[in-house]
Amino acid sequence: QVQLVESGGGLVQAGGSLRLSCAASGRTFSNYAMGWFRQAPGKEHEFVATISGSGIRTYYATSVKGRFTISRDNAKNTLYLQMNSLKPEDTAVYYCAAAIGLATQRTSNKYSYWGQGTQVTVSS
Repeated sequence: QVQLVESGGGLVQAGGSLRLSCAASGRTFSNYAMGWFRQAPGKEHEFVATISGSGIRTYYATSVKGRFTISRDNAKNTLYLQMNSLKPEDTAVYYCAAAIGLATQRTSNKYSYWGQGTQVTVSS
């Protein structure tokens, strides 16, 4: 099994920045793509970003493109999400997830393992 633990969430004013981390264990980190998803109260589970096993390929949701950056350090078994120019609508619980294969994936059904989530709150 794979275990994923998110950290780095918190409260920030609009226009500020946060960096989320996701520590992975249980299998070779570079063998699978990773992704970030989020869910706000009363809203659907939403794709945010994904990165290939190598870290070369990335894909972002339109709502965060140009503001968020997904990256990974395979030597440290860690996934990151750098969030800049945060908006109140970014407020949500953010989840990291491990995919089945190496390629970037944009839908929840392509991911087999999930972290517990970390809260991000952006105030006006």
